[in-house]
Order: sequence, then C-alpha cells, then structure tokens
Amino acid sequence: MALRKAGAYTKKKARPYTRKSKVKSKSYIKTIPNSLIVKFRMGDLKGYKNGKYKTLLIVKSKEKVQIRDNALESMRQFLNRFLTDKFKKEFYFELKPYPHHILRENKMLTGAGADRMQTGMSKAFGKSAGRAAFVKPGQEIFRIGIQTSKQEAEARALISSIKARLPCKISIDVKKN
Repeated sequence: MALRKAGAYTKKKARPYTRKSKVKSKSYIKTIPNSLIVKFRMGDLKGYKNGKYKTLLIVKSKEKVQIRDNALESMRQFLNRFLTDKFKKEFYFELKPYPHHILRENKMLTGAGADRMQTGMSKAFGKSAGRAAFVKPGQEIFRIGIQTSKQEAEARALISSIKARLPCKISIDVKKN
C-alpha cells in the first residue's frame, strides 16, 4: 500500500487523536501502527551528560505542523549517517518530537463497480494509516551537540540539506555552554 501524499495531513487543522485503551473493546481504533522511529538519541550520550559538548545547534519549527513518523525517521537516518561519517563518535544527536497522533484514512475504490462496494461518507471514520507528531511554532525538532566551530559549520550545512524532508520552515538556534 502506498502512502498518501503528506499534504493530505501536514497543515490541516487536526484534533489530537491518541485514544488507545488496554481494553480492546473500548478503543475506537483496534490496531495502532507501530512508530517507525528506531532511536531518539545517538552519538556520545555519556559525553553529553558530562558536558563535553560546548555548542548545541537546536533546530526549531517556525510553523504549527504535523510531521509524519516516516519523515522524522528519514531525517534521523540521514543526519546520523553523515554525522557519524564526519565526526566519528564525537557528536550528540537527539530527536525531540514523538509521534502520538494516529492518522486515519477512509479508503475509496475507483473503477467499474466501485459504487456497489463502498459506503461513501457514511461510516467514514477510517482505518489507521500511520502516526504523526504535532509540532508547535518554536518547538524543538532536534538538537546536535558539537565541540568546535569547524564542526558547527559542517553541521549547519547538513541541517540546510535536511530542509526538503521537513514540511515546515525551520530556524537554527546556537546555545553555547
């Protein structure tokens, strides 16, 4: 099954839908798709806790938007791979938003005879199609911890190449300890 285009979900007004119940009969959605995000923190975790990284690049959203979990995961894989290639283990990378919101899709048939098989908009609740994270303006999307100013320039270049994977405009804040 192919994914619907992100424009179907990204900038729509949506109410958070996260209803999961331990009792299956009380849940509206019986099957909740697993999150595609594998890890949220990468790199040198102990060094970050000990204050080894003096410069933090914090990427924030400028818009209210939904970001699907597959977009967050593709961004995470891209950044983690190139940060590992450039800095070995001398960096810290953390992904902030968690995809709680469950996306639904009311599937429609096309072709001959489709009108006899579907209900149209009656009972149009839909089945779960994926997950998304709600991101507010000014909310952190991810942070990168680095040591030198040369690394800062390279990390900024990586962040600028990630813009196509995100459905919103971003700003980069630099925090020095």
